Amino acid sequence: MDHYSTLGVPKNADAKSIKKAYKKLASKHHPDKGGDAEQFKLVSEAYETLSDPQKRRQYDQPTHGPHGFSQQNRPFDMNDIFNGNSTFGDIFGSQRRQQRPMFRTTIQVSLKQAYSGSSHTVEMQTDAGKKVVTINIPKGVQTGQQIRLDNVIPNGTLIVDFYVMPDFNFEVRGQNLFCVHPISVLDLIVGTHFEFHTISDKKLRVTVQPQTQPDSQIKLTGHGMPTPGSGIYGNQIILLKPIIPAIIETEIVNAIKKYKDIQDLISNK
Repeated sequence: MDHYSTLGVPKNADAKSIKKAYKKLASKHHPDKGGDAEQFKLVSEAYETLSDPQKRRQYDQPTHGPHGFSQQNRPFDMNDIFNGNSTFGDIFGSQRRQQRPMFRTTIQVSLKQAYSGSSHTVEMQTDAGKKVVTINIPKGVQTGQQIRLDNVIPNGTLIVDFYVMPDFNFEVRGQNLFCVHPISVLDLIVGTHFEFHTISDKKLRVTVQPQTQPDSQIKLTGHGMPTPGSGIYGNQIILLKPIIPAIIETEIVNAIKKYKDIQDLISNK
């Protein structure tokens, strides 16, 4: 599947267009909103590749296939010598029997699974037939991280790569989580409270102080992603995005005008 076709953008699309297309499709296909989970995965994979300049350059190489590599130009792998994938396999046939079978799989996990840790069952095809393996997903795992499991497949080694799917509500930056919270400009002026649901499904009462500036950030300490093996958590950062209410009472508008006129007089003195 071509990533550009998946997002419905041309190959010369800029980063802004790619992000816009992703948000539209992610909203449409997100499983939490009744969408197609498989299509959401494809959209997420496409955005993961095309939003990263380095991955996109690699993907756009003429000799590369849909996964960024071609058989003709793939990196040299010493295992090829012993797996019969090169002419050297015949020369070193006696060593082939000494090599541990190597298997590799990629597991896609949701951000909540990455937060809390989980388990995932995969079915591997081995020389001895099908083998079902249960893999523990480490708390705080990030895209690109991997684990090595020896002997979960008889006399073999399994390499597991993790891919954390983009989340509709939270953006991951290191161990911190970021999200946007729309808020009335009137609430920024007079102050308010709102209920916030963390990634761990905790309900927190968040206070916005009077005279808070637009695009201010509120930090919820310890409500971000865990650092694997440390028991330390990052922070949840809430960006306050100002909006103007669709309906404002005439008396309020007139009061604002009078206040503005006074401020203009003061600043022009």
